[in-house]
Amino acid sequence: MTSPTQPAPPDRSVFWRIWTAHSTSAFGTAVTTVAMPLVAVLELDAGTFETSVVAAAGMCAWLLFGLPAGVIVDRLPLRPVLVGADLLRAAALVSVPTAVYLDVLTLAQLVIVAFVISVASVIFEVGYSTYLPAVVAKERLIASNSMIQGSESVSQIAGPALGGSLVQALGAAYSLIADVVSYVVSATLLMTVPSPRGGGARKADRNMAAEIREGIEYVRRHPVISRLVFVGTGFNFATAAIDALTAVFLVRTVEADSYVVGLLIAGLGLGGVLGAAVTTSLVKWLGATRAAVLTLFAAPLSALLMPFTSSGWGLSLFLLGNVGWGACTVTFAIIGRTYRQTAVAPELLPRVVATVRFVSWGVFPVGALLAGVLGEAFGNRTALLACCLCTLLIPVPVLASPLRKRSDFLDPEAAAPVEPAR
Repeated sequence: MTSPTQPAPPDRSVFWRIWTAHSTSAFGTAVTTVAMPLVAVLELDAGTFETSVVAAAGMCAWLLFGLPAGVIVDRLPLRPVLVGADLLRAAALVSVPTAVYLDVLTLAQLVIVAFVISVASVIFEVGYSTYLPAVVAKERLIASNSMIQGSESVSQIAGPALGGSLVQALGAAYSLIADVVSYVVSATLLMTVPSPRGGGARKADRNMAAEIREGIEYVRRHPVISRLVFVGTGFNFATAAIDALTAVFLVRTVEADSYVVGLLIAGLGLGGVLGAAVTTSLVKWLGATRAAVLTLFAAPLSALLMPFTSSGWGLSLFLLGNVGWGACTVTFAIIGRTYRQTAVAPELLPRVVATVRFVSWGVFPVGALLAGVLGEAFGNRTALLACCLCTLLIPVPVLASPLRKRSDFLDPEAAAPVEPAR
């Protein structure tokens, strides 16, 4: 297997700065997770399909720009890329409360803002995933990825709860200012972080299409990464569909108020914290393969609780389902991310990350739009049930492959070497 060459041990404070920047931004984004769909529902009186269009616009950049993002990140210095992405997101998002203040907000603007944030997030995520292996020793990657995922999950607990409270107190649009501030803080912290390399001048004369194709071929031919991509795609498709329906389902069908909606959405983050906390121990105990397979069976069982949510104590079904779903998705994501970071050479990693995200995250808008169509045609509860039933297919790519027989595919001997296609 191709193993990346470890750089000299970097200043440990660099990791803590980028971790703090990412965590701060994630907290603000969690507020927006609640506030943005509620802006559509409460400020614009949007229906199920219109709300799903906003959700899809916030997810479609991976499908449109995911592949070139890996080449772009590989050619540019990382610090300006990360800082610029944060500032662009802040500028786009602040336009929403400004438009509400001026009484000129439209659904079209909300869709455009969601799309701009989505594009900037593509660049940021590819850059951030590339940066981490340069500042963390190989043997610490699982723990570091767990820490990062754990902080994101903590933000998903506190952020939606705060978001629901802010929506109640300030209105949906003005609560977005919390995320604007988080992006600015993140950008300020990242300005103090050195770039691990001097940029992509050495590759400026290379053909972008050839580099993109090289990343695609590597992922396609890899016996482990290719299977993980299929599973990750299933997780993300279902997550997008569930997320697109959650706000309108809870507000219109279950008749929950904004604060309760925030608390229920926060269950995803609580599950993520649990998943991040146990992943390292789980992998040591069961091996990476068995730990991943465990999540593949537990995830559908959790998801299928959510469509049966009702008012009163029936709200606990959504909470339990969201917690379980969050724990499973986070555990699987940490295992898959760690494998890529240890198995792929540094010069190829941005393109591999971009290819993986293009496929697995590119389905987000498809899942969101399909959920909206089903919701309009059959009702929110029936649509949510149909989307959750789809999660029963998620384990198939791993269970139908030889990968299931390996106790630990994080072991360097888990797969045959895969050389980049030329």
